[in-house]
Order: sequence, then structure tokens, then C-alpha cells
Amino acid sequence: MTYPPRLPNRPTYSTLTTSSGIRPAAPTPPPRRSRRWLALPIAAAVIVAGFGGGLIAASLQDDPAPVVAQQTRPERVITAQPASATVAPDTAAVGATVIPSIVTVEVGNDTNGTFAVTGSGSGVVLDEAGNIATNDHVVSGGSAARVILSDGRIYDAELVGTDPLTDLAVLRISADDLTPIALGSTDGLAIGTPAIAVGSPLGLEGGPSLSVGVLSALGREVQTGPETILYGMLQTDAPITSGSSGGSLVDADGKLIGITTAVGVSAIGVEGIGFATPVEIVERVTSEIIATGSVSHALLGIGGDTAYDATTDGGLAPVGVDVREVSAASAADAAGIVVGDVITAVDGTAVLTMDELITALRRVGAGDVVEISLSDGRTVTPTLASR
Repeated sequence: MTYPPRLPNRPTYSTLTTSSGIRPAAPTPPPRRSRRWLALPIAAAVIVAGFGGGLIAASLQDDPAPVVAQQTRPERVITAQPASATVAPDTAAVGATVIPSIVTVEVGNDTNGTFAVTGSGSGVVLDEAGNIATNDHVVSGGSAARVILSDGRIYDAELVGTDPLTDLAVLRISADDLTPIALGSTDGLAIGTPAIAVGSPLGLEGGPSLSVGVLSALGREVQTGPETILYGMLQTDAPITSGSSGGSLVDADGKLIGITTAVGVSAIGVEGIGFATPVEIVERVTSEIIATGSVSHALLGIGGDTAYDATTDGGLAPVGVDVREVSAASAADAAGIVVGDVITAVDGTAVLTMDELITALRRVGAGDVVEISLSDGRTVTPTLASR
């Protein structure tokens, strides 16, 4: 196995690998059409967006500016599988199942008992205790929030906690007869399989709405801010609009596979692609917020980059993560990982790139024990530290 120099125009990695990712040194991107990712802005009414000169502007009553950042890395499909033959979903049945679990989240300010709405997003009912998953960027724009259920009932909401790193948050209401969403899995999902988005676009009255598409890609890396990178994201062409932040992306059975978070735009406008945080990350982060009010992310304690090996036809193929730095007394150090090792799998799932390693670590928490496979045949079981 050989480890050629980093490919041209790829960022180099330093510091320590954590579930939060790693800070890349500023690369020089190759010439390409400008492409940006837009964290879905919350909406108070109908959004009017202007696109000019590569800038994105949202004209909306008291709505915070959308989070916009230049995408500096080439997009890649990670562990993509070919689409298998599937029966078209019964979207009416999916809607009947999912819509009762989707809420509108109104954000604003409460002054002397009067609630003034400044924006709105969506949310997903997690349990009968009233815990609701949404996006951090939905709830960060005000000092108070309330939730409107699909049947029109309105409740004041308590902010349980947020995690800006994964752009997730949990609200809680005290209400009877809630319908928690059924959780699905992204394991085994294939490109081209049905994906259905259910949310509350534009803050419109009348309850949630549904749009239908497919999974367009898996494992996307999406930069939504200068220091904010979301890993392992699901990409879909199911229409997602402003105000749908925090809504659900579900499979053909109506089970949650992701929380809708961002849309893709470029200099010519909205590109018709959206991104959702995988349900496994949603479940881990929201569960920890519900239990403790905060989130601690796992720290392995290595620095490195994707390792490549030569192919028989003269190309290069990713084969794992080349460990180039190990922090003293870290989880990796204690487990026996050394500089020069190549990480090839986590908990039995192949890891071919640095992005895949980060995504795998985001699915587990501090204090968890993971099984890491190395290219020389060794298997180590570090107990992950807290970031």
C-alpha cells in the first residue's frame, strides 16, 4: 500500500480529529462555477429572495439573514449504493402518517405576555413527553418560541438545548395526544429511492405540506458557515423551502431518515437540491440534549488525511485515513494507534475517507467504546474522550 502526496487543491488537515470535524487549512480551490449552501432561513410569511453577484439576500420581516458560506471542496458521494427496484410510495398514506408529527415553530419575543413573531421554521415530535426536534438556526433568532401542531393547537415552548455543531435543537411543550414520528435508518439507503419532505414552508397557515423526490446522494459534506461544516448529509431533490428547516425527510414507509437543514444555491439561483441531517445523528444528539440539556462530542485524538492507493489502471483510490498525528494521552494514544497507521473501518463499517471517519464519530458520543480496524490487520477499541 502506498500513500501518495495529497491531491492538488485538496485542503490539508491539522489539529485533532473529533466528531465535530477538523479545521482544514485554507486551500486554493480549482476554478469552478460559484456554488454556495444556504441554511434554510426561517420564514414569517412569504420570502422574497434576490440573487445577484454571487450574493444571497432574503427580504423578510425581521428575519435573520440566512447563513451562507462558499463551498470550497469538491462534492463527493460517500458509500453510495445503486438504486434498487422499488414500488412507488403511497404518498397519501405517508402524509396521513407523518403530518400529525410535524409542527410549525414560531420564534420571536415575549414582552409583557405578548408574543411577537419574528420568524418560523418546522419541527418534528420525538415523543409523547413533548420533545420536538428542530434546527439550531431556527431557534437562535429569538428569545421565545411557541409550537403550532398540525391540528392547529398552539403551545408555548421551552428550549431544552441546542447543538450548533450539528445545527440541531430540542424544544419541549406540555400537550396531550401527541403523535411521535417513527424513526427509520439510513443504513442500506440507495441513491434513487423515494424521499419525502414534510414541513411547514414559508410559515403558511393550514398545517404542514408534503413534497416528493428521491435520495440524490449520500454522505455529502456541506459548509453552511465560515466554521460550520455538516458531515454525512443526505441530499434530495424533494422541494424544500424556507420555513421547512427542522422538518422531516422520511422514507417510503413514513419513517424519519433526516431533519431538513439546508438548500443548495449558486449565482443563478436555487439549484433544486436540499440536505438533511441523518437520523442517526439526530437521534444521538437530541437524546443527549433531552437527558442533559447539552451535547458532548467524541474525541479520538488523531490528525490525518484520506489515504490513497494506486489502482491497476493507473488511478488512485481512497483506502482509509492516514494517521499523521496522535495526541499524547488521547483515546487513540491509549488504544495503541500510532503515526503511520491507516484507519479502514469503525464498528465494522468501512471508512475510506476522512469525511467518513468524522461522520462515523458524529454518530457516537463521548465515553463510547468503538472498534477501529487498521490496515495492518489490528483492531483497537478506544474509549472516546469528550471534545
